[in-house]
Amino acid sequence: MKISAKGRYGLVAMTHLAQCYESEIPITIISISQKLGISKIYLEQVFSLLKRAKLVKSIKGSQGGYQLARSPRDITAYDILSAIELGLMEQTVSESKFPELDKAINENVYRPLDEGINEILRSVNLENVLNAVNKEMDASSQMYFI
Repeated sequence: MKISAKGRYGLVAMTHLAQCYESEIPITIISISQKLGISKIYLEQVFSLLKRAKLVKSIKGSQGGYQLARSPRDITAYDILSAIELGLMEQTVSESKFPELDKAINENVYRPLDEGINEILRSVNLENVLNAVNKEMDASSQMYFI
């Protein structure tokens, strides 16, 4: 499975919003763009899809920005990627001269593969990602002297 740049940026941006979830302060696309080094225009497209999927809410005005619509525990990688990667969860069936072979391959290879990927994506939520980030930060901040 290949995840597009838009999908990867969506995961990163949502993780950034999850880091700010407790403060309840809306985060602007410009600040996300600067912090993460992602094009503002590209992020606007990503957030449009995330908003449509009701994963983020926008707050208008001078103190506006975006916030997660639910707790980081309640937003999975599947939620984010399925909102951004249109067709991520769709199987494509090719039409060939051997429909029995196509059906057998779909049933025995592609469908179990899709189900496995979807199961993993559903099992990882933003809280899991934040915990992993914090663990990495703790490990990298330790200094060793010889």
